[in-house]
Amino acid sequence: MKKKVGVVILLVLGVIGIFDKLIMPFYVSQGSVRVVPDVTEMPYEDAVRKLRHAGFEAKKSYYVKYLSGIDSNVVISQMPEAGLEVKPGRNVYLVLNRRDKPTFPMPDFQGRPEFDARQAAARMELTLEGVQMSPVTNPEDDGKVLSQSVPPQTVVSSGTALSLIIGRYQESSEGLRKVVVPDVLGMSLSQASQVITEAGLNSGKIITEYSAILVPNTVISQKPAVGSYVAPGQQVELTVVTVE
Repeated sequence: MKKKVGVVILLVLGVIGIFDKLIMPFYVSQGSVRVVPDVTEMPYEDAVRKLRHAGFEAKKSYYVKYLSGIDSNVVISQMPEAGLEVKPGRNVYLVLNRRDKPTFPMPDFQGRPEFDARQAAARMELTLEGVQMSPVTNPEDDGKVLSQSVPPQTVVSSGTALSLIIGRYQESSEGLRKVVVPDVLGMSLSQASQVITEAGLNSGKIITEYSAILVPNTVISQKPAVGSYVAPGQQVELTVVTVE
């Protein structure tokens, strides 16, 4: 009789164990996960409310570097990603842009090849407003930066405007002398005319072109093209914006 009672107890304990270890976890797991909603490109406050409504907690984090042109209150990305099934109450990390532009000393571009200077400016997210050519008699200065609008070591931030003057080699013989056409795109008509005159050239025909989005009276096209070698006194034809 005692053996029968012992066997029954063992069976009961076994059933309880199976129910506790297998059946209950399976039953609990049904409905114990939730789908992470998509909150990217949403304002941070709206994203927090949406996640809380879905049963998640939002955690603010920041992108590794400053992104120009991106609002600092808009969610760039999230982790876990939208659509994943996770446990309710889990933290969802929301990545935002840094509020402050990082500052850094302006590098010294003088003497560096134009390509290297352009690449460095792009990496630092500097705005290269203009690159002008200036004739040089030393072949070693050909294609290299002669000067820059912002002095080296000046503390600047992403988006700072920068202009460069690049050397272009030309023969020193007066009979073979050529002038490099400067870059006047984006300048006002009066400023462009002055730069053209200082380069040893003359302002030529002025053509107007209508635009509702460009700055009035600014140069949008020039002929001959930027960097062309022409004879001293050559006329430069300009196209400027008009609003009428």
